[in-house]
Amino acid sequence: MAASEWLVSPNEGKVVLQGGLGVVSKVAGDVVGGSYSVVEHPLEPGVLGAPPHTHADTDEVSFVREGEIGVMIGDEEFLVGPGSYVVKPRGIPHAFWNPGPGRARILEIISPAGFEGYFDELAEVLAATPPGEPPDFGKITEIAGRYGMTFHMERLPEIMERHGVELR
Repeated sequence: MAASEWLVSPNEGKVVLQGGLGVVSKVAGDVVGGSYSVVEHPLEPGVLGAPPHTHADTDEVSFVREGEIGVMIGDEEFLVGPGSYVVKPRGIPHAFWNPGPGRARILEIISPAGFEGYFDELAEVLAATPPGEPPDFGKITEIAGRYGMTFHMERLPEIMERHGVELR
């Protein structure tokens, strides 16, 4: 954080994950009494940011800061650019990806706060994964369950093929 907990400058925040999908914590839930948190997701071209999933108790709003992202919400798909807001309510399957060709960056407002802990635990699993090997998806699914998230993997191959993206 900055010199004050009330200010986060553009290049500040806690870097949780780097790579195809990055996670930078910008506003921790405990700073605002747990009502929400904000994370930034830098997203490389051709990357599926998250497989289709639902949240039991969490709503998300994404604000596109840079590039374009593809979004699936329920049975609808959108391609959105800078300045767009995307509402991803609890209980509705959603996913997002960067179809390229450039980098994308979104701010994710998470309400209530708490789900950002998933990213911390995910980072631990990914850090423990040997280079060149896939991460332990069973462990990732277990962590997701603790945060009220359920994956819908049956839709994953279709999204990856149709949009030319992959999980990285």
